[in-house]
Amino acid sequence: MRWLLFLSRLAFICGIFFVLSLSLQVRGMEGWAKDETLVSNIITIGVFMGLIIVPITNLCYLIVRLSRKKSGVSAWLTIANVLFLFVMIFYIFYLNDPYYHQ
Repeated sequence: MRWLLFLSRLAFICGIFFVLSLSLQVRGMEGWAKDETLVSNIITIGVFMGLIIVPITNLCYLIVRLSRKKSGVSAWLTIANVLFLFVMIFYIFYLNDPYYHQ
């Protein structure tokens, strides 16, 4: 299951970049990132790649868990990716909140 380990590591990196992109949204460019190229890379990896790769990785975790096979992925990496998925779900619910746009 080397493919799942690779996918887990990629999802972890995308999850970190997603949290960084959220901090950019909260603090703005006046905060810690002043380079526009860096900001665009963080947003691209975090939001666009992260919203695709992290749910796919968690779906693969579920399929492997239901098939009762050993995944070969460490527990901390699995827990971190599941937490990143919950952060993404809460973020999507926050954006679709009807009181957010008032």
